[in-house]
Amino acid sequence: MSEISFNDFLKVDVRVGTVLRAEPYPEARKPAIKLWIDFGDEIGEKKTSAQITAHYQPETLVGRQVMAVVNFPPRQIGKFMSEVLVLGMPDENGEVVLVGPDQTVPVGGRLH
Repeated sequence: MSEISFNDFLKVDVRVGTVLRAEPYPEARKPAIKLWIDFGDEIGEKKTSAQITAHYQPETLVGRQVMAVVNFPPRQIGKFMSEVLVLGMPDENGEVVLVGPDQTVPVGGRLH
C-alpha cells in the first residue's frame, strides 16, 4: 500500500447524493445500471454507470443515498457519459455493495 499526504486526500471530492432515476444499461460490456444522482445546489444532478447488478435493481435504487467522487473528469462508458464515480466495496464474491450514509443526510455533503 502506498502512502498519500493529507493534502492528496483533500483533492478527492467525495459527496453524498440521492438517486433520482435508475435504468438498466444493457449496451454496456458488463451488466450495469445508469444512475442520475442529485448532489444539491452546488453540484446539481450528475449521471453515472455502475456495475452493481448483482445486488441492485434500478427500481430499488431510486431515493437511496450514495457516496461518489464528483471531481473526476467525465468518462465515456459506451454511448453513455459518466460524470461521477459511485463508491462501493466488494462482497465475498467481488460484487459491488454501494457505500452510503447509515442515516439520511443533506445532499451534497462532503466526506470528512
